[in-house]
Amino acid sequence: MAHPLSGANIGTLAAVVRRAGLPDKPLAGAGIALSVLGRWPFSAAERILMESRLPAAEDVAPPVFILGHWRSGTTHLYNTMTQSGDWAYVPPVATGLPWDLFGLAKAFRPLLERALPEHRFIDNIPVKPDSPQEDEIAVANMSDLSFYHGIYFPRAFREFVYRGLFFDDCGPEEVEGWRRMFLYLMRKLSHYQGRKPLLIKNPTYTARLAMLLEMFPEAKFIHIHRNPYEVFVSMRNFWSKLLKEFALQDYAHVDIDETILDVYERMMRKIETESAGLPADRFIELRYSELDQNPMAALEEVYSTLNLPGFDLARPAFAAYLASVRSFKKNKFDYSDEAAEKVSRRLGYFLDKWGYARPGGEQGQARGELRHDEDAGAA
Repeated sequence: MAHPLSGANIGTLAAVVRRAGLPDKPLAGAGIALSVLGRWPFSAAERILMESRLPAAEDVAPPVFILGHWRSGTTHLYNTMTQSGDWAYVPPVATGLPWDLFGLAKAFRPLLERALPEHRFIDNIPVKPDSPQEDEIAVANMSDLSFYHGIYFPRAFREFVYRGLFFDDCGPEEVEGWRRMFLYLMRKLSHYQGRKPLLIKNPTYTARLAMLLEMFPEAKFIHIHRNPYEVFVSMRNFWSKLLKEFALQDYAHVDIDETILDVYERMMRKIETESAGLPADRFIELRYSELDQNPMAALEEVYSTLNLPGFDLARPAFAAYLASVRSFKKNKFDYSDEAAEKVSRRLGYFLDKWGYARPGGEQGQARGELRHDEDAGAA
């Protein structure tokens, strides 16, 4: 289980390899293949045995989705909200073994928990056995429609990223297959955590609000956004770290900057269009700076606007968690004029829309000094 794709099913692994070719790292590829083949009978048995025990899709409580581009504070909000104990969420074991959540995952949970990294690869946020996770790694183990396959197999980087984020060039049957898989995962997570309402955090879904509403007509959405200048420099670290850690093929050809800018623009245009007309108690936008500087007030606004129950009871748990991360060590990145120029040229619409300015001010820009981006829990 050294590589996240070790938790995939045979169909997903075969589909990915057909598109991108074999790994350049034979030992890693062999390890993934052996894990996938060895788990197959247990995964198949779990699907058969658990199907009648899982809630039907229409019986899953309407989820709340935390949306926003990567490095915009989605993880910080997710980690804080789950402290209430009121939500079902995605635990680490479900990301690695979504097909085996009620079988092998339970049997090997102690070993898997000891193998967890101390912190995430992209920042210093700790990873604990009960740390809530986004579900995209689980999705990548269940479907070839995930941008993570572009990280694992960068020979087909652009194809995987745009299929996995926007369903580019996907046929209706492929999209419908993804929907069935996603609903199956949500049903498993709901049952695994006592059928509490689901709180799901995944930046990918920022471009899928309309589809989520089709599947869950009563769902609610929190969109958190952050200064695009800061997101851009932080995303350079995001892509570089994940490619270095998980790529099974050479990735020297990948244009990280263009990927960041193009994906950001498309994703934000999608959520702008698809959230239009949603009532206030179904959709709220939140600035990361509000969550960072006055988190309790930001949480209260989210709960009040969306009519979510339990804020007063959860307040002590929120306060305790926020106090525990107050000394969180922030990532720092050089911030250059070259980076600022790319952002201002491509993402000016969103800078104007949300009233964001370049960090450092006009005087600093004129001097061309390097600045730093501090990722206070932004993810």
